[in-house]
Amino acid sequence: MKINIMDTTLRDGEQTSGVSFTDSEKLQIARLILEELKVDRLEIASAHVSDGEHQAVKRIVNWATLHGYLDSIEILGFVDQDRSLNWIQSAGGKVINLLTKGSLKHCQYQLRKTPEQHLADIKAVLGFAEQMGIRVNVYFEDWSNGMRHSPEYIYFLLSHLQDTAIQRFMLPDTLGVLNPDETYQFCDQVQVRFPDLKFDFHAHNDYDLATANVFAAVKSGITGIHSTLNGLGERAGNVPISSVIGVLKDHLNCELSIDETKLYAVSKWWNLFQGYAFLKISL
Repeated sequence: MKINIMDTTLRDGEQTSGVSFTDSEKLQIARLILEELKVDRLEIASAHVSDGEHQAVKRIVNWATLHGYLDSIEILGFVDQDRSLNWIQSAGGKVINLLTKGSLKHCQYQLRKTPEQHLADIKAVLGFAEQMGIRVNVYFEDWSNGMRHSPEYIYFLLSHLQDTAIQRFMLPDTLGVLNPDETYQFCDQVQVRFPDLKFDFHAHNDYDLATANVFAAVKSGITGIHSTLNGLGERAGNVPISSVIGVLKDHLNCELSIDETKLYAVSKWWNLFQGYAFLKISL
């Protein structure tokens, strides 16, 4: 089975405490991930963060366009009509990873909206994206808790979005609460109900179970996995790409596009680069 890998070092990874990169550094990291490691997709930013982030996205997108990687560049955006889409389009981006609410609790208490209202807002963004020629993937934020406490809410969203132009539905363990048994169970449940959709799994490592959860997700049939260089990420981190490669190739015999011969060199370079980033902050 071929597994699609999305690296989110430059988006989720930069939420690590004390880590902040210049636009030149971000471009260098993007080139490493796409040219050296041959990762399938690269999530590089969140819309509206800052003018500096916008400039960094422009530099990466311009480089990606010249070198044939534009279709691999993705940017996190929000359910805000066309605001995130305009930010992404003005930077040259062609893919939005739309952050929606993956649990009823988040929908009701963070957005203070009903599921029907949130769905209508999502569909409005999809309409703008179609007009602008921007492709859409969807994150279900807090999906793991959604499956624990409000699975019918998730099934409601999927049932009403399955016939749209959304390319991948991305299932994050946002708070890092899952164990491998739950991961397999929840991933299997959504795939049984919606066998024609493409799903990604996004693991966090709060209980040191991220790699095991990736194993369980792929064993259930999930075809997309998110990771970061050396497991960088908020709180306890994301699943390291090195662990993903080892587990998926050696234990599940999966096919990956990754050039693992470059992994050691990139990982060592990354350690030096990360140390330099921390040094800049401390100075």
